[in-house]
Amino acid sequence: MRFPPRARAGSAIVSAILSVGLLALRAQAPRADAEFLRTAYDTYRSMERSSPYRALSWSFVGPTNVSGRSTDTAVATKNGQRRIYAAYATGGVWKSDDNGATWQAIFEHMASTSIGDVAVAPSNPDVVWIGTGESNIFRASMPGVGVYKSTDAGRTWQHMGLTDTQTIARIVVHPTNPDIVYVAASGHEWTDNETRGVFKTIDGGRTWTKSLYRSPRTGAIDLVMDPSEPNTLYAAMWERIRRKWSDPRVEPGYDESGIFKTTDAGKTWTPLAGGLPPAQFRGRIGLDVAPSNPKVVYAFIDNYEEGRGVQSGERDAYGRAITNGRIKAAEIYRTDNAGATWQKTSPTSNFMIEHSGTYGWVFGQIRVDPVDENTIYTMGLNLNVSHDRGKTFTSLRQPHGDNHGLWIDPANPKVLYNNNDGGFYISEDAGQNWRFAEAAHATQFYNVALDMAAPFHAYGSIQDVGSRRGTIDVGKGRDVFDAVAFENAPGGEGSNHAIDPANPNIVYTHQFYGNFTRTDLSQAGARGGTRGGAATNIQPKDPDAELRAQWMAPFFISPHDSTVVYAGYQFLFRSGNRGDSWDKISPDLTSNNPTERLPRNSSAIPYETIVAIAESPLKKGLLYVGSDDGQLHATIDNGKEWTDLTGHLPARKWISRVVASAHAEGTVYVTQRGREDDDFAPYIYKSTDYGKTFTSIAANIPAGSINVIREDPANATVLFAGTDFGVYVSTNGGAKWEVLGENLPSVQVSDLQYHPRDKVIVISTYGRGMFILDATRIR
Repeated sequence: MRFPPRARAGSAIVSAILSVGLLALRAQAPRADAEFLRTAYDTYRSMERSSPYRALSWSFVGPTNVSGRSTDTAVATKNGQRRIYAAYATGGVWKSDDNGATWQAIFEHMASTSIGDVAVAPSNPDVVWIGTGESNIFRASMPGVGVYKSTDAGRTWQHMGLTDTQTIARIVVHPTNPDIVYVAASGHEWTDNETRGVFKTIDGGRTWTKSLYRSPRTGAIDLVMDPSEPNTLYAAMWERIRRKWSDPRVEPGYDESGIFKTTDAGKTWTPLAGGLPPAQFRGRIGLDVAPSNPKVVYAFIDNYEEGRGVQSGERDAYGRAITNGRIKAAEIYRTDNAGATWQKTSPTSNFMIEHSGTYGWVFGQIRVDPVDENTIYTMGLNLNVSHDRGKTFTSLRQPHGDNHGLWIDPANPKVLYNNNDGGFYISEDAGQNWRFAEAAHATQFYNVALDMAAPFHAYGSIQDVGSRRGTIDVGKGRDVFDAVAFENAPGGEGSNHAIDPANPNIVYTHQFYGNFTRTDLSQAGARGGTRGGAATNIQPKDPDAELRAQWMAPFFISPHDSTVVYAGYQFLFRSGNRGDSWDKISPDLTSNNPTERLPRNSSAIPYETIVAIAESPLKKGLLYVGSDDGQLHATIDNGKEWTDLTGHLPARKWISRVVASAHAEGTVYVTQRGREDDDFAPYIYKSTDYGKTFTSIAANIPAGSINVIREDPANATVLFAGTDFGVYVSTNGGAKWEVLGENLPSVQVSDLQYHPRDKVIVISTYGRGMFILDATRIR
């Protein structure tokens, strides 16, 4: 058996014809944009209702002790009773009517459950607005599909347009007229678009006008209203884009970020600049007006002017050495004359430079105390308070970091509701003590891996929490599974896990960017630490090249020999002794285009890296490798010779999964995602000839992204796919798909595993924890 030669003229012509054909087909297809996604969700719900598997029930299995990133809070008071609305980055909106003791999900079956903002009409507590699409734009952020409105306190919702905004930073409702609403839209995460800026409706959302607009790359990231004059508003505009190789930072030529003011309800806007940093240095900006003195407005600016040189041994949040100088970063500006002039009130100090770590673009929130114009709170790595207008700060005692929202009780400023990467927290003593909203299950899992212990464990890494594992006991019954607390496990927040099938105590994982470790849980101290106390560093080294690895680099255990493991950088590494030593068995398997990568230590994200590895369970040494820039390669001889299969797939799409069939040696499945291009079409491909040709089996799946595909280990015709809406099953090899289960929230299914012994399916979701389903009832 041989693959076709890599560089033959005839092959090049055929590949060119295939590529032209793919481009032509894609040109004819409708654009898979946010409106496509929203409409596709209606199709998904229809498929869910008619599915032959609608009676099968997904059971939430945890974690009961971990939540996820919370983005905003709104509070409604009616007849003396308070309702709290807590918004989550990818977990929808939850409500509590008992001061956070219990919570109920009220926005979990929508086309997007990524929430940028939630707002209640001050004049009518039954009117609630939700802006979908988190504006903090992490690499794993999910897109929104516009704004929704409820007129019955969250019981029902109606889509009210602005679909193509994709991220919404703020919603401001007029104090006396609930039909007048302003929306700050920050726009697409990955691409330029026109639907960004400040929008206004005067008819409750039936129609919208674009009130403030600068360009397709500059959106509104904050918006505040003068509490004494509702026709006066301040908007923060932010020029930014996320690139596949960089966070959304200030780039050369950017000069459109700034603060704007209207005094005529958005008809005209005036730029405010007196005393602020030069436009070319302005990053994200947060705003707030002092309720006790509306002439006082604060601005929290991420300033890109050089602040200081690098300190010896200084590293970023992911442990990478910093060699470039540090920017001034977090700065506080104040106006006492409603924006006519501004004065910097914060010092240039290490505290402010390090206030938001090396990623100030993800923070930028500021709040003013309701009764004291000199007391302000800023949100960064910590929640900080200043009682002297920003001259000095104290970091409040907190159970979790990375802060994105704060609500201060206007009647009692000691009551604080805080939104951070750990969830929603309440303090009733000005931040000295906090209470966790434990019942709001919004955990952001990146993945799931199962071991073969009895009962087995489900491992996963959680955004800004670390790696955890939960015990799944199938012996208690196959219809109802207990939701459990998850314990600490080896690995970090962005880690893949691979567990030795012959010894469940051997766990492979890593701490960002390919820092692989092997942990023996049977050794003393291994379970106690968050990262595993008995970990051995097994990171490969290459004396000839600087290695590039994705934040969540792939690791794979051979199905033929559990001592043989593979690790993916831009090269594929193989070890025959559990990682004690390594061999590089491939050339660079990415596009390797330096113009699409930033130099190291210049705020770069590793790009053009391997993200998917598979070895055929039927043929040892038959390997497939996929990359984040859409490259696919295969070898039949453990890396002696590689064949490029890329030309048979849509170009430049992230390879989200490669699965080599356990039923037919030449069969391989490949899924791609277009999220990094703001493309939400479904991409699933199958080859029965070792990747020489591929056929789309997306069939009737209405939208992507497709995050994972798996085979039933006992039946070659049964396939499972996890998408940004839910789980699909096909019983005819992908010719037709059905929605699997009816009660799953519409949230990204980030990974799916089929336990071969216990015959259950476990999924991880990026926003609602883990769920389990009895697979024996599918066939």
